[in-house]
Amino acid sequence: MDPLSPFALIIGAIFVNNVVLAQFLGICPFLGVSKDVKSSLGMGGAVLFVMLLATLVTYLIYTFLLEPFNLVYLQTIAYILVIAGLVQMVEIVLKKIAPALYQTLGVFLPLITTNCAVLGVAILVIQKEMNLMQSIIYSASIAVGFTLALVIFAGIREQMELTGVPKGMKGVPIALVTAGILAMAFMGFGGIVPIP
Repeated sequence: MDPLSPFALIIGAIFVNNVVLAQFLGICPFLGVSKDVKSSLGMGGAVLFVMLLATLVTYLIYTFLLEPFNLVYLQTIAYILVIAGLVQMVEIVLKKIAPALYQTLGVFLPLITTNCAVLGVAILVIQKEMNLMQSIIYSASIAVGFTLALVIFAGIREQMELTGVPKGMKGVPIALVTAGILAMAFMGFGGIVPIP
């Protein structure tokens, strides 16, 4: 199977090469916003929107501006500026449309600007020499994988609040152990499709 076929891109990005659990990108919002499922879904939706737009815009900037004018060395700074602008736009829209979600996400919404998963995907699609359609499919799948990992982790953390976790393991220690076990569970998907 071609590793850049749409099916391989989708399955590979969501399960096999999950951005949080396999590549360890986007750990800050993964640990910070995963205390309840509702805020995890909101963060996942915001990341999906920003990641899709960022990938589209950065791909076009690279293809039609940076590469033709031999300005590839400006790639990272240009991408960061684009992502920061998109996050500001999402923040303004959420503040007006969904103030409760805006309050729930709190400081983690502006942190999408520095979410290395968004920047990482924008850079990866260029490094892997994907075309525009593959880039869009890949970025959407990465965002879905991010959201899936976030929601599963939030559900587990909500359940752990109801159980008797030893005092020394409460909070961050049990969250890290749980994240490690979740990452190992996702490793079980390896071999289904080639890693894109």
